[in-house]
Amino acid sequence: MDVENLLEKVEEYNPKDVEIVKEAYKYASEAHKDQMRESGEPYITHPTAVAYKLAEQHADTDTICAGLLHDVIEDSDATKEDLAHIFNPTIANLVDCVTKFARTQFSTKQEQNLANLRKMLRTPSYDIRAINIKLCDRAHNMETLKFKKNKDKQRENATETMNIYVPLAYNIGAYNIKNELEDLSFKYINPEQYSIIEEMKLKTEEESKSILQEMLFEIQGILNDKNIPNSIKVRTKNIYGIYKRLNSGHKMNDIHDLLAMKIIVDSIEECYQTLGIVHSKYNPVNNKFKDYICNPKTNLYQSIHTTLFGPNGRLVQTQIRTEEMDKIASYGLAAYWDIDKEHAAKRMQEIANNKIQFFKSLSELDAICDDNQEFVDQANKELLTTQIYVCDNKGNRIELPTGATVIDFAYRTDINLGDIMVGAVVNDEYVAIDTPLKNKDRVSIITNEGSYGPRTEWLDQVVTSTARRRISNFSKKAN
Repeated sequence: MDVENLLEKVEEYNPKDVEIVKEAYKYASEAHKDQMRESGEPYITHPTAVAYKLAEQHADTDTICAGLLHDVIEDSDATKEDLAHIFNPTIANLVDCVTKFARTQFSTKQEQNLANLRKMLRTPSYDIRAINIKLCDRAHNMETLKFKKNKDKQRENATETMNIYVPLAYNIGAYNIKNELEDLSFKYINPEQYSIIEEMKLKTEEESKSILQEMLFEIQGILNDKNIPNSIKVRTKNIYGIYKRLNSGHKMNDIHDLLAMKIIVDSIEECYQTLGIVHSKYNPVNNKFKDYICNPKTNLYQSIHTTLFGPNGRLVQTQIRTEEMDKIASYGLAAYWDIDKEHAAKRMQEIANNKIQFFKSLSELDAICDDNQEFVDQANKELLTTQIYVCDNKGNRIELPTGATVIDFAYRTDINLGDIMVGAVVNDEYVAIDTPLKNKDRVSIITNEGSYGPRTEWLDQVVTSTARRRISNFSKKAN
């Protein structure tokens, strides 16, 4: 990757700002001039690759420049004030968001690591674009991890990527980079299984090529006859995704979403028309239909999913969506750089702050945790772990950590709801309020304004910090 590739990519969609990107490259190149990577390449190749990944997403100029400059404060004498003066305050703030705290500020390495992790997880509150920079930074570091000589460090970096960066990518809806980071990490965490599944995947793709092409040809022909503009892409599940399915007891041939066709049409109405068409041509598998257009995922993902019996009984998942939905599914919030152009940064921030539960929960956690260790521990326990998704009585999806109870649900739904809760109905049955919830449960809270309020014993029945803090505060006031 060199600067010419980057400038060509920027010129494709934003030619007027090529010169400022060129200036940022020159500044970064000078700042890193005496530094080399473990691969033996000049260090500047890394920020250039990060900026190129951002340009592939059609990132705005401030973000691309920040990608080029993301290590200069850490690795040179440059300051945030220097960058604000030479470029602009936005670029300086973005670089500052992704700059790690210096080791000299802490008494131990562990304290430094905790502070840096908290800083990274807090950045979405200030500028969500910093997360895109961090993800592209990590993706390139994982692509070049083979050059790191210390095998323990390779595994450590891969584990950190799987535990921290994969959930971040998922929660901004960036499935492309999420899948990439999963596979790059899995390759170092479990290389033997990676090789076995990679071979299985390649074999499946070869054996299924004619089946997918036949289905694509048939469906596209019908859509064209009905004057529904469309494009169809085929894909095979990523290696780590296959591993998780196999590890949970599935066999390769019964992974219902192993093979998938993405059918992209112009409108929501055409999505449902297309659903009827594919069901009239191929029988759907019972209980494998999901409408994420009507009920989007908590990371904004929208699509219709239906699994079909294809030729020779091969299971093929079909995903039906509009072009905008497909961009958001691929790039997450970064898709708005292409959708909203010059208003993208503002729109991305508004969505992150108001619509994505993960970031709202992070902000709540940051507000109530004084200690970095407590913040990181709770983030790992509540947000960077396996989540369940339950519905309220209006059909809204609520995201909770595994093990959460009705009490957690009440406080996650509305900070005041738990205070007046006297009972709950889960899946049309009355349950105790300390009942643990399961994925896809439907929950309705019964309230009474004259209720006594939360009890101290509830503290042993919740897993979320928000619920625990609210109950504790109520108990202190009562006493």
